[in-house]
Amino acid sequence: MTLSATAAIATRTATVAPATISPPTDERPVTLSGRDAYRDELTRLAASDDTIVCLEADLGGKGHPFQAAHPERFFNLGIAEGAMVDMAAGLAAGGHKPFVSTFAPFAALRAAESLKLTLGYLAAGVTVVAPYAGVSGAWFGTTHHCLEDLAILRSVPGVTIAAPYGDAEMRAVVREAVRSGRPHYIRTGRNATYESLSVTGDELPLVNWEFDATATTATTATTATALDPVCLVSVGEEGTRLALDARRTVPGTSHAHLVYLDHENLTRAAAELARRHSRFVVVEEHRGQGGVAEALALLLPQCRVTSVSADRSWPSQGGDHGEVMAALGLDLPAVLDALVPTN
Repeated sequence: MTLSATAAIATRTATVAPATISPPTDERPVTLSGRDAYRDELTRLAASDDTIVCLEADLGGKGHPFQAAHPERFFNLGIAEGAMVDMAAGLAAGGHKPFVSTFAPFAALRAAESLKLTLGYLAAGVTVVAPYAGVSGAWFGTTHHCLEDLAILRSVPGVTIAAPYGDAEMRAVVREAVRSGRPHYIRTGRNATYESLSVTGDELPLVNWEFDATATTATTATTATALDPVCLVSVGEEGTRLALDARRTVPGTSHAHLVYLDHENLTRAAAELARRHSRFVVVEEHRGQGGVAEALALLLPQCRVTSVSADRSWPSQGGDHGEVMAALGLDLPAVLDALVPTN
């Protein structure tokens, strides 16, 4: 299957005139959702890199930008997630840069064995982009929720794991995946659009200090964390949104934002966090078991790490994204409660 797919790319590439490929431009939309920013950025990068291949598991939809711009390198595999990842492994072995996309529950759970072998054992240069992470599927129900993917992927050595917040961060992560050629798992939501946090330079920092109370020269008497400032640590789209809401509610609270969540990157991030703070509240749209808070607690045994995450229950009623998160104990009141120091 892989050999025929590679041959198909070569055949179809030969029949498409170069004039059909538009050169990249500097005009970039800034209000796209994570999954749409991924598609747009990959389409632009593929204009100058003919080794990039896009595979979708029946999620491309009408008008997929990559399919429109590079039809000879776009494959819709249907509802065959494991086979899609296996095919990507073969394409990577043949010198291509495959990007595959399907809903997070189907990528991390249904295709888990293929991910383990392709991204882990073979260390193939395959990037998996997984929308509908957490409970962003909301109304679609438990079958389309995924609160376990970080636990699964973080246990596979060698995989770079990213959960970008906003258009700019997603684009930066996609560019890095293309440049590095390393196995990647990129987690994103459904249709929410966010403006990424500002960064200095072209590369995303290991830790993005949106605000750090330890860097200020004075604290106010009303700051409850003056002696031992607590630091919010945000992960992913909704974790970052809630952390920013909490910062607006409790001005002066430190906030460190993380994009890369694999063991190697998180180990280095933990060392930087510990140089500035000893108390952390980690906000993530994931179960506490196997999540980032649990990982940081193991990496920082001398620090106090509190988790604000989805609890161990299963959503039993429908609702929008925020309602389902709140039913799982993941909302602004939960974050604010965690910020209150305890003895």
